[in-house]
Amino acid sequence: MKIILKEDITNLGYKDDVVEVKNGYGRNYLIPQGKAILATPSALKVHAENLRQRAHKLAKIKSDAEAIAASMQGISLTIPAKVSESGTIYGSVSNIQIAEALEAAGHKVDRKIIMLKETVKHIGEYVATVRLHKEVAIEIPFKVISDAPVQEEAPAAEEAPAVEEAPVAEASAQEEETPAAE
Repeated sequence: MKIILKEDITNLGYKDDVVEVKNGYGRNYLIPQGKAILATPSALKVHAENLRQRAHKLAKIKSDAEAIAASMQGISLTIPAKVSESGTIYGSVSNIQIAEALEAAGHKVDRKIIMLKETVKHIGEYVATVRLHKEVAIEIPFKVISDAPVQEEAPAAEEAPAVEEAPVAEASAQEEETPAAE
């Protein structure tokens, strides 16, 4: 069955695309939910006329998406996560954390347009794809690190007081020698 999509649907198509789907998927889900309409000959003519009239608006939307992609070019994210001793993340890093990190970097992006190629469950470097428009996508590299404080700082703090105690001991030894010399 051919349908005309009224909104973007992951793994199917984008708004205003004419796609072929199975009858049950179209009649039982897409059409009742208002996500698509049946692609009859009259609906296709109306659709073509609407696309012709909106061509300049669609070109502006695409150019805006390209401008956003250009501003995001070269950005690299660091995402802290709770990590076990073996380097495995408790849970996983998802598009929600990536959207929050992008927002902290000054780029407001909807989490639904961020796609991950694989599940992020270990510390390391990964790549996320941000689909800003059906023809504009950008890849954002991100690094997952441990959010625990570094363990090396604690021994350094213990050594510092030992160094400070030595001059105090020398000063008290000099005080003891001074009365004996008199």
